[in-house]
Amino acid sequence: MNNLLKLFIVATLFSFYQIDAQYVVKKDTLSGTELSFALDERINDALEKIEGNCNRISDAPVRTPPKVLVASRELTNAEICRKNPKIMGFKIQVVTVKSNEEARKIATEFRNNFRSLKVETDASLRPNYKILAGSYFSKQSAADDLRNVKRLYPSAITVPYAVFCVEAR
Repeated sequence: MNNLLKLFIVATLFSFYQIDAQYVVKKDTLSGTELSFALDERINDALEKIEGNCNRISDAPVRTPPKVLVASRELTNAEICRKNPKIMGFKIQVVTVKSNEEARKIATEFRNNFRSLKVETDASLRPNYKILAGSYFSKQSAADDLRNVKRLYPSAITVPYAVFCVEAR
């Protein structure tokens, strides 16, 4: 049984050794750059046969594809969102507080007063917690909401922040 296994392994190795011998390295030039690639002998023969049937004109002009002119304009918000779902936009920073409990209390109070604005708590600068509201593409689009928020929270400001494009306005 052991000898039979050894014989099988040796026969397998010799059969794989023969497969590598079928590859040919061919050099070709394309746009003045020399390329080297390896391919099977049968494919090489087929390519040479096809190349032999080609009508080559040595002094034919090289054709460049026509340039498409596109008017330069600013991208619309929908085009920006298609390219990148999360962009740098703006949020209204309502307040900054020191504790998580106080942040939750203010966020709940804010939700009750401004139901149309999405509220989130940013704890990235602990021990400080930021209460952020809304998502906007620009400071101008946040101006109306900021004016309304400042009536109840005079310290509110507009800050640059990464926003999801679908939520921004």
